[in-house]
Formats: sequence, structure tokens, C-alpha cells
Amino acid sequence: MKKTYGIEVDCANCAAKMEEAVKATPGIKNACLSFMTLKLNVEFEEGVDTDSVMRKALKNCKKIESDCEIYL
Repeated sequence: MKKTYGIEVDCANCAAKMEEAVKATPGIKNACLSFMTLKLNVEFEEGVDTDSVMRKALKNCKKIESDCEIYL
């Protein structure tokens, strides 16, 4: 399953770090973050609770960049 989320981040470097944090979240197969469009495209592993996984992904991102946001 694939979903797209709006994000808020201040710089391209932080966006790259956010993308890596999302990719490292269990339950996420792949992720691609575009700083230009402020969109995050996520591909989930089969059978996961996408809301729960994205809450974990946001928590991982906040550890790197405290003022970032993923609009769930």
C-alpha cells in the first residue's frame, strides 16, 4: 500500500534526514520525501497498521528535527 502525506520541514538537509528516519521505521518498505513539494510518499509492508507505523515514523523524525511535522 502506498500513501502520500504533507510535511513541514525547514531545510533540504533536514528533509533528507527525515526521509532516512522514515525509511528506518519498521513496517515501511520505502519512502521518498520531496522538499520542493513538501510531500512524503510512503510504501508500507503488507498487513501493517499504517496509522500506527506513521506515528512511529513521526516520533523518529522528531528525534532528528524537533520542529518537523508529518500531517497524518
